[in-house]
Amino acid sequence: MAVNSIWNSPFASPANEKDAKALQLIEDLTLNTDAVQRQVLAEILAQNADTEYLRRFNLHGAVDRETFKSRVPMASYEDLQPLIQRIANGDRSPILSSKPVSEFLTSSGTSAGERKLMPTIKDELDRRQFLYSLLQPVMNLYVKGLDKGKGLYFLFIKSETRTPSGLPARPVLTSYYKSDHFKTRPYDAFNVYTSPNEAILCLDSFQSMYTQMLCGLIDRVQVLRVGAVFASGLLRAIRFLQLNWQQLSHDIRTGTLCSQIKDSAIRECMTRILLPDPDLADFVVRECSADNWEGIITRIWPNTKYLDVIVTGAMAQYIPTLDYYSGGLPKACTMYASSECYFGLNLNPMCSPSEVSYTIMPNMGYFEFLPIDTMGNSHAPASLIDLADVELGKEYELVITTYSGLCRYKVGDILRVSGFRNSAPCFQFVRRKNVLLSIDSDKTDEAELQSAVANASVLLKKWNATVVEYTSYADTKTIPGHYVIYWELLVKDSSNVPSNDVLNKCCSAMEESMNSVYRQCRVADGSIGPLEIRVVRPGTFEELMDYAISRGASINQYKAPRCVTFAPLLELLDARVVSTHFSPTLPKWSPERRV
Repeated sequence: MAVNSIWNSPFASPANEKDAKALQLIEDLTLNTDAVQRQVLAEILAQNADTEYLRRFNLHGAVDRETFKSRVPMASYEDLQPLIQRIANGDRSPILSSKPVSEFLTSSGTSAGERKLMPTIKDELDRRQFLYSLLQPVMNLYVKGLDKGKGLYFLFIKSETRTPSGLPARPVLTSYYKSDHFKTRPYDAFNVYTSPNEAILCLDSFQSMYTQMLCGLIDRVQVLRVGAVFASGLLRAIRFLQLNWQQLSHDIRTGTLCSQIKDSAIRECMTRILLPDPDLADFVVRECSADNWEGIITRIWPNTKYLDVIVTGAMAQYIPTLDYYSGGLPKACTMYASSECYFGLNLNPMCSPSEVSYTIMPNMGYFEFLPIDTMGNSHAPASLIDLADVELGKEYELVITTYSGLCRYKVGDILRVSGFRNSAPCFQFVRRKNVLLSIDSDKTDEAELQSAVANASVLLKKWNATVVEYTSYADTKTIPGHYVIYWELLVKDSSNVPSNDVLNKCCSAMEESMNSVYRQCRVADGSIGPLEIRVVRPGTFEELMDYAISRGASINQYKAPRCVTFAPLLELLDARVVSTHFSPTLPKWSPERRV
């Protein structure tokens, strides 16, 4: 069957022969999902048969699915952490993988407040590059002419550290951007960026953002798509333009680079890019000096066809703001990936955000699924379902086995089966397990929030005051977004109430208690604003309970929600706020991991 007859796209055929081969490969993989999965598992088990971890389970060289399922248990990060720490400390024996660990990828999820360390091997770079290579052929089926212009993508690296063994520990995208796969990628007319590598690879976030925005303005007519990894990152770029358009327009007018840009590689490359352009400078001033920024993306980059950003999961909260700044441009969510493994892609990338589904590519790893019941609880481990056997409409927790040595590892993502591509299921991302609050790459769970509130409330003891109830909200109406914590206080002496200064310090104490990903977003990335405490009047949480009961909640089972997103509840809380307080200082953060 011809490729063009099996893709439900608005265009008749692939853009070129290279695309046709990629699309046919997707068809072949999704037609043979279960066979590919069996082959992948056999390869992983054969490759890692002599590792310390697999030897525990007495597989005796077996590579079949049945033996694997009957003997190897599911694992959490905490189960594997002692082994991972040995590798990080320099143990070169085959602990999880028979192949040498090349680096550690730091997950946005945390354990004991620190980013999780995921050991990886060099082969995984090739697998990640394989998935990247499929994205553009699929997109070309839905958007024509992307080879006639450029993409304005705001891409950044983050701080990395070295483990005691000397191996780098860094986020997966930092690893990719620093790899030869990215730095020496061959020219592809469909993948030309406005941002030079020198800007993307600059660790200083201001210098990197400034240069990428400047180049995007210079190439504004050629820009056909605008993107960042997360929706929050693109909005942060728009806010950056609001704050820095005057200096940017000055640089464009004079052809000279701002003195704040000190990175020598950036300065050298910009000598070839930045030339005086008074007309463009006048245009930037005219557009950016206006009070109304609605549709600013299409006003400055008029040929933009779509936004390339993740707007699923926690990022869905940014959709209205993106629509405001872009005039409602389509939002393409192209890929589903994590530090542990790259999973799959969206085969209908121009669908509405509410319909985004990802088809897991069966050659990327071995995938199993733990059923989630209607109450959100996981079933017994014996009920793990294979990729080809999941059922439409049901929700599952993703469990993976990888070439790098993770075996039956619980990723923590909850997915819902939304359909099938041939025999390969398509999944909608539902949520991260146990996550309450998220603004950017941060993930704060209920236990972390409880601990932060407890640590901050210690400051109230001097005033004989306590926090009797609290809840929270991720406020994304501001850029950057920030955490809002609603406190109801019991003050036993009305003549000795906590001062504004004390409650501001409570905000800081909460931030100091947050995990390292949150603190990095606050300090290094500037992607989260100061934490806010809103003190509500006494009795507010009883009113919340009354409201819930009026809507059918059981008075015997009611618990105050630790996070609220329902508009009527937020309106009730905000109507009863008696004072607001913000963290006056940045929390402490260092790229070095606590030992």
